[in-house]
Amino acid sequence: MHTILQPEGWAKPIGYANGVAAQGRLVFVGGQVGWNAECKFETDDFVGQVRQTLANVVAVLAEAGGAPQHLTSMTWYFTDKAEYLANLKGIGEAYRDVIGRHFPAMAAMQVVALVEDRAKIEIQAMAVIPE
Repeated sequence: MHTILQPEGWAKPIGYANGVAAQGRLVFVGGQVGWNAECKFETDDFVGQVRQTLANVVAVLAEAGGAPQHLTSMTWYFTDKAEYLANLKGIGEAYRDVIGRHFPAMAAMQVVALVEDRAKIEIQAMAVIPE
């Protein structure tokens, strides 16, 4: 079971939670990028890579018997803040299509580069699957 942590008097966040309390089996999803199962990029489109990256997170989580609603934390690393901000609507649509309306605690940051040169985004996640 997950409980969203929302301090009294704080503005409600949009698209993420300030905190999540959970009990169960921890699952750590290593940084995923926007390539397919054969480690090949099918697009250089930012939103396309976000969609694939989220699908990869869900696929790894499924290996542990988990689903998107078990995500408790996500950290997003992207190479271009301006590109990220310019694509918020498309990112939101891709997120809802893959994850649904479940919003874990999140952090997002621009980084100088990712290890995979074509990668525009990398997402690391943590989940708690109820026992």
